[in-house]
Amino acid sequence: MIGKVEQPGKELFSPAERIGELLAQKLREDKHFYFFSPDETTSNRFDAVFDVAERAWGNLEKKNWDLPENENGHVVEMLSENVLFSMMTGHLTNGERAMMGSYEAFFPIITAQLLQQIKFIKQAKKVKWREPLPAVNLLSTSTCWRQDHNGFTHQSPALISQLLSLPSNLANCIFPVDDVAAEAAFDFMLESKNVVNLTTFNKNPEPRYIDSGHAKFQFDNGGASIYQFASDKRPDIVFTAAGDIPTREALEAIKILREDLPILRMRFVGINALSYRAIGTTNNKLSQENFSEMFTDVCPIIANFHGYPETLENILENYTERRRLRVHGFNEEGSTTTPFEMLRHNAASRYDLAIDVAEILGRTKLTEKYRGILDMNHRYAVEYGEDLIK
Repeated sequence: MIGKVEQPGKELFSPAERIGELLAQKLREDKHFYFFSPDETTSNRFDAVFDVAERAWGNLEKKNWDLPENENGHVVEMLSENVLFSMMTGHLTNGERAMMGSYEAFFPIITAQLLQQIKFIKQAKKVKWREPLPAVNLLSTSTCWRQDHNGFTHQSPALISQLLSLPSNLANCIFPVDDVAAEAAFDFMLESKNVVNLTTFNKNPEPRYIDSGHAKFQFDNGGASIYQFASDKRPDIVFTAAGDIPTREALEAIKILREDLPILRMRFVGINALSYRAIGTTNNKLSQENFSEMFTDVCPIIANFHGYPETLENILENYTERRRLRVHGFNEEGSTTTPFEMLRHNAASRYDLAIDVAEILGRTKLTEKYRGILDMNHRYAVEYGEDLIK
């Protein structure tokens, strides 16, 4: 359990490495648990699993370059998402738990199989003699926002939008904000039944913002909470975000605006889960009353999303009027570029969010200032291959 975070955002930890440690712990404790990974376990920072388990191997001849494997291994690696997903769902149907990890851009490969599995879950729930199935748990990392060396081909959050569009209401998209929230998400996934959980997080070190109690509270509170350390009472503007990097940028935007507009009152609401037409999970959606309490009924809402902005915008519209919303996210603009430039390309950086506020308030000079900073970072990144803004 992580207690109170004394300086939110100061220390950096990798959510993926924490998930790797938790996978290793589960493999050690549960001899029926399997982890499925399409040949990217180490790249995705899940390699702590190899401290306690070996790769599964069949009867093929081993070569001298093969890594340690045995027929009783519980880490199944194969460069075929389709085959791995089929193996995993077979294991789940037997009532045993498993998880599958992959690059975010490659998870859409299993979309058709995933949709069929959701149909199966829907029908299985109607069969009295069938026990609830362990959740289909997908660990999505190497995300669109941090593909520094792979580029546009490895940038796609499409599966998020697909799952959130399904009226069966049998899918959760989970966005842990940091390593502590990733642990809470892991526990939630293991406890889930008759549902698909797609949990998306960065493999690189990210700021730690919340403690274990706060992370659990978000799941219990309809998938959202106010970050008090970044919030004022009676706000003029409400910021919100779903995803670790989008949250970081929103919180940095608040810092920037506090310096330039010290009288402006702001609030930040973190979103850790989305489901069909709602903030929160399938069984614990955010109520209209709680939405109004956190987001107010009148303040402009500046939102930053890990996936396509229209996906979050459509959900927020179920709670409030579109005119209040300015939603940022991945606009299908990508390249092999620096981390901050990826954000600038998609208008999802801290300065893009700050520009929204400057425009709402009619502060033309501030808008020009922030656009100038974005242009300066672009020129620097092109010339030196790194960002001025970290």
